[in-house]
Amino acid sequence: MSDQHPDLNLEIKRLIIDALGLEDITPEDIGNDQTLFGEGLGLDSVDALELGLAIQKRYGIKIDADAKDTRTHFSNVTSLAAFVTAKQAA
Repeated sequence: MSDQHPDLNLEIKRLIIDALGLEDITPEDIGNDQTLFGEGLGLDSVDALELGLAIQKRYGIKIDADAKDTRTHFSNVTSLAAFVTAKQAA
């Protein structure tokens, strides 16, 4: 997948690090297409909730945690950036 939102990707990486208190990780350590949960970055469901709240607050968008495609949007930085962009445009 191409890097369509490089600045937003970096911003989201910083938000992930800040919101989740990942002190030993830099934005460069997180690949745009790296899986955020499980085997990838290793985030869990509590992290997902924290990250969702941080994104809603930072970007002023509403996230429906029960929507079936929400998990897909949170799979990596690239999909999260596309999701934020689409929500802001709506």
